[in-house]
Amino acid sequence: MIPRAEFRVFGQGLIAELQPHLWNGRTTLQQMRKMPAEIYFLSRQTADANVKVRDELLDIKVKTGTTPEGFEIFEPKGKFQFPVTHENLALIASALRISLPEPMASARLVSFEAFLEMARAHPDLAVVEVEKNRWGFSIDGVTCEYAQVFFNGAMIESVCVESENYKSMPAVIAALGLAGRPNTNYISAAAKVVGLQRAAAGSLA
Repeated sequence: MIPRAEFRVFGQGLIAELQPHLWNGRTTLQQMRKMPAEIYFLSRQTADANVKVRDELLDIKVKTGTTPEGFEIFEPKGKFQFPVTHENLALIASALRISLPEPMASARLVSFEAFLEMARAHPDLAVVEVEKNRWGFSIDGVTCEYAQVFFNGAMIESVCVESENYKSMPAVIAALGLAGRPNTNYISAAAKVVGLQRAAAGSLA
């Protein structure tokens, strides 16, 4: 199975710039969806782990590659229901590339409340509350969306193009007027909005 790749941009005024490109007879629009609130856990030690919680279910996606066209591939690495076991907590910490403080590092089970408290106090983590209003659409079978994203209440707009057919993506990106814009994933955008500074390459948690 070919993993899906993603091209995403963030900025202000993106939706207004995008909408004139949608009325081309090839676009299939969907209704707006207001997504449930999520909590993202950002790590100073890596920009390759998308770790978030929705309804106390922690979901991990990890960057596994980049296509020749420069699109990022993130693949699921696990979903964990709280309270999480010691073994699963170790997997979560490994994805974030952090060390866990005692007594959590040796705890048999960890509740969501305890994990959240640890994350808020951890020097290498930032906790970001995220809300999204999303409008899905497709062009020539390529999945797209535009969205209003709120990082800790600060609103920024986003447009995304994603597909398993990597070669079809550049034409859609160009048709939407997005060619030449930097490809920025959710983790990097959230880190910029909240002011999280990445650790130098090769440093340890």
